[in-house]
Amino acid sequence: MTREADVVKALVDMADTLVDDYDIVEMLTGLADRCVHLLGVSAAGVMLASPAGSLGLVASSSEAMRLLELFELQAQEGPCLDAFRTGEPVEHENFQAGAGRWPLFSAAALQGGFRSGLALPLRLREATLGALNLLSVTRAPVTEADVIVASAFADLAALSIAQHRASAEAQRLNEQLSTALTSRVVIEQAKGVISERAGVDLGEAFARLRAYARNHNRRLTDVAQAAIDGTLDPLVWAPPPRPASLTV
Repeated sequence: MTREADVVKALVDMADTLVDDYDIVEMLTGLADRCVHLLGVSAAGVMLASPAGSLGLVASSSEAMRLLELFELQAQEGPCLDAFRTGEPVEHENFQAGAGRWPLFSAAALQGGFRSGLALPLRLREATLGALNLLSVTRAPVTEADVIVASAFADLAALSIAQHRASAEAQRLNEQLSTALTSRVVIEQAKGVISERAGVDLGEAFARLRAYARNHNRRLTDVAQAAIDGTLDPLVWAPPPRPASLTV
């Protein structure tokens, strides 16, 4: 296959993740490997932002790259961090030990055999989800055509990540809704139990159930389940105490 065909196939393979179930780490590791294979860089790494906004390493094309990325996070300087913080691409730069934009990172990169690099943000509209780091053992800059391809990879990765997170959030919401519906059934059953045992209507039974849960700092659903199981304190059946009358 020609290089152009390889690039097209890589883009199609990444796009396929949007309509299929996939592992986010495997997808991003594949992205790092494709960058090395197709873009003429020596190593690639991907960092993603946590919900709290801090970056973490998710994928790398080699052990040397993994260690350098971890150092970048520890030193809090480097191309990947700048791309994430600004939301803009960090153009090709030659590393200089102890100098330049990232003196600590540059020294570590040179020690690891890397002499230059660039980074691209993983952006979806106004949100920056992470960054893609591309390093080389030479000082030759990545061609403009390869930067365009890398940007396309980064955009597709950002879209895949956003879809993955939306799917996970939808699943979490469905689980919460299912739990809420199940809890409601349990509470309705408990209301019937209390209504029968205390000889009160369902509204009063629910009021006593809630009051007991609040007064004993317990979850309403747990108290309701205990009522059904017959393990709940009999005090819950008792009428609420009347306020003491005032004497003049």
